[in-house]
Amino acid sequence: MRARLPLFALLAATLPTTLVAQQPAPEREAFERQVAENNRLPDPPGTGRFAAMKEEVAGLPKHVIYRPANLAALGEQKLGVVAWGNGGCSADGASSRFHLLELASHGYLVIASGSILSGPNAPATPAGQPAPPRTSPNDLTAAVDWALAENRRSGSPYFGRIDEQQVALSGWSCGGLQAVRVTEDPRVKALVLHNTGVLNDGPNTTIPGMDVTKDALAKIHTPVIYILGGPSDIAYANGMDDFARIAHVPAAVANLPVGHGGTFQDANGGAAATVAVSWLDWQLRGSEAAARKFVGADCGLCRDARWTFELKNAAGH
Repeated sequence: MRARLPLFALLAATLPTTLVAQQPAPEREAFERQVAENNRLPDPPGTGRFAAMKEEVAGLPKHVIYRPANLAALGEQKLGVVAWGNGGCSADGASSRFHLLELASHGYLVIASGSILSGPNAPATPAGQPAPPRTSPNDLTAAVDWALAENRRSGSPYFGRIDEQQVALSGWSCGGLQAVRVTEDPRVKALVLHNTGVLNDGPNTTIPGMDVTKDALAKIHTPVIYILGGPSDIAYANGMDDFARIAHVPAAVANLPVGHGGTFQDANGGAAATVAVSWLDWQLRGSEAAARKFVGADCGLCRDARWTFELKNAAGH
């Protein structure tokens, strides 16, 4: 990672550019083609019990909400809350829409920083217009503030529908560091960090949220999973170092050798989204079925030849 540190200083405001400078030309071109093709696809409903949708609401500007489309269909099921930081800390809250819709379809209210800047219904950006400002770690806190306030506001569609003990932070790359930056929030009960890690060579102070040092890891007070893209992931060395340093809370690291782009462009967020949902269901909802993906020598990820997995500090492990 040492030689690649300039990546974070060069990140552009939209997702494709966050990876451009780091990929060999064939990989970059393939990735750009996939993004372009996916931008023409409609939003999938996800594979969970609750068909999902995304929207922007006036009460929470500069955020994109992913939720079950029919809230009444939840019945007695309470929503968990996941605040999401985008790759590149970009302002495109739709850049990981397949992944976030998948989480929402499993009964989560997922709130991404930014606006809808990609996908089939995104507004066209005039040529030469400057990119919108990057998001900040405070946007994650604002998302949690709003969700819990809506849970208590009579007349809100979310009134009484949220379990305030089910709050998580998540994010990809720079967005994952934003989550670490505000991890002290006592309302947060779980972390899911994708293709990220605190920089081994010290913080980058030019991008909001990148001024994170390894000292921040000691402030994590919840179970945390790092979902990385294997040795070719530019965040691999940093993420693995983070995992090695965390000794005071349950921590896991799951590596799928797909590189820094993860599986965000795959249908329904791909394999990484499945792991993220299971971690949330285990840590926030106490699901024994979800726990079996992670716990024991015969755990689901342990048996899956695609993944390399390690868990530590978990009770009974």
